[in-house]
Order: sequence, then C-alpha cells, then structure tokens
Amino acid sequence: MVSDQLGLQLSDKDLHFWIMGIIGICTFLFVFTVSKWLSKLRFGMITLSFFYTLTFMFVLVFAVEIQQAITDRGNMEFIDAIVGLWGFIAFFLVYIGIVFLFFILRTIINKDLKNKSNRIDG
Repeated sequence: MVSDQLGLQLSDKDLHFWIMGIIGICTFLFVFTVSKWLSKLRFGMITLSFFYTLTFMFVLVFAVEIQQAITDRGNMEFIDAIVGLWGFIAFFLVYIGIVFLFFILRTIINKDLKNKSNRIDG
C-alpha cells in the first residue's frame, strides 16, 4: 500500500477522508470555474441546468440498477442505465425543439408587428 511505503500509517477511513476530500475539492473548483464561465453565455443557465440534471440522472439510474441487484427485484443491467439516460436526452431534445419553435414564432410575430408599426407611422 502506498501509505505504508510512505510511512504514513493511514487507515482505510483516513485514506477515504483524504482521497475523497482532494477529489471533491478539485471537482468543485473545476465545476465552479466552468459554471462561472457558462453563466455568462447566452444559454448558459440552460446549459448549467442540463449538466446538473444529467449528473443527477447518472446517479439515479445507477442507484436504481444497484437497488435492483441488491433486492433481487430486477436484473442489474448496464444497458438499462444507458437506455434510461437516452430517455432523458430524448425528452430534453423535444424540450429544446419546443423552445426553439416558440423562439422562432416570437421572432416572426415581433418582426411582423414592427413592420405594421412602421407602415402606420410612415
């Protein structure tokens, strides 16, 4: 074990504390930096929300698969988790399509109203 070779005499709990702590704070600093950058973009909040939800969905689908294996209430299959994630992505793409349609319609309506306003004024 590396800790023994370094003469640290760390227990399993000590190793978990230090390794997970370091991984966690490095991950936090990376996510914070990327989130700060993304929030400045036009669709930054949508992007942040998507990544947060995708992360949540990864945890959820694998938790469900692990629960099925532990309780013997289903088969734990990796492909089930992948299909579940594809379900979220498919629904998200439908959501993006609907938002895009509303955006296009709003642009057309605003352009039409502006043209009518110019004809009345001119």
